[in-house]
Amino acid sequence: MESSKHKVVAATWVGIIVNILLAVLKGIGGILSGSRALLADALHSASDIVSSVVILFAVKIANKPPDKEHPYGHGKAENIASMIVALLLIVVGFEISISSIKVFFGEMPTAPTSIALVIVGISIVLKEGLFQYKYRVGKKYKSTALISDAWHHRSDSLSSMAALVGIGLAMLGEHFNIPFLIYGDALAGIIVSMIVIKVGYGLAKDASNIMMEKVLPEKDIRHFYQTVEAVPGTLRIDQIHARTHGSYVVVDIKCSVDPTISVREGHTIARNIKQTLLKNHADIEDVLVHINPYDENHI
Repeated sequence: MESSKHKVVAATWVGIIVNILLAVLKGIGGILSGSRALLADALHSASDIVSSVVILFAVKIANKPPDKEHPYGHGKAENIASMIVALLLIVVGFEISISSIKVFFGEMPTAPTSIALVIVGISIVLKEGLFQYKYRVGKKYKSTALISDAWHHRSDSLSSMAALVGIGLAMLGEHFNIPFLIYGDALAGIIVSMIVIKVGYGLAKDASNIMMEKVLPEKDIRHFYQTVEAVPGTLRIDQIHARTHGSYVVVDIKCSVDPTISVREGHTIARNIKQTLLKNHADIEDVLVHINPYDENHI
């Protein structure tokens, strides 16, 4: 657990450092080149910095051991962080959209200079690299917050691609004196905002499902059934509910056993079920087992 925490924290710090450099580079480049799309992209990178700081705090809290007030641990701190990141994305998306739309109601904009294309190209490469790195680390260590942050980088990479197209069109429009193409930079800003809002909505939806205790689907817990069925004394599995708490899973299970055995024997079977699940499935953090008397008429 401690090793995974360090890996997630290290990945987050890499993201923070790269985003600071990109936000500054895009901001200066946007001002010098006159690119609204690049300035919007700089704002997106700045929001990545805030989200990464949120992830750092979430990982620190999520790795605290269970206590009296939080017997299931603090894993959902990561889900809360995912929700914050998602809402931040949505707010930034609307800000970018409003800023870009205003261009269409003002004077004819001027096309950005070529420096904007260079900066956007650098951003696409670095952002896609960050997405691949953080997504793989997040998947490996089951960090929902880091996976959310990875998708934040992917949305930034996609928005940079939209900015690249928009800036290119605006430059072509000015060069060949095609007025409507000059608005390509502002149009790219709107497309960027739509991408950012869509990614934010998806992350918010996933995080809210977990916060509302949505259980894992049947197809994702079949291996739990197989493990429990192999435990001696288990006559039938009546119910399994598994739910995620950040990077780990908590399982509630009801099993039927021989109704003629003693309470102690029933307790032993329940203990064996719990220990077997914990031993064979590293993602399970805790198991609550309820024992029922077997009734063949019960469905």
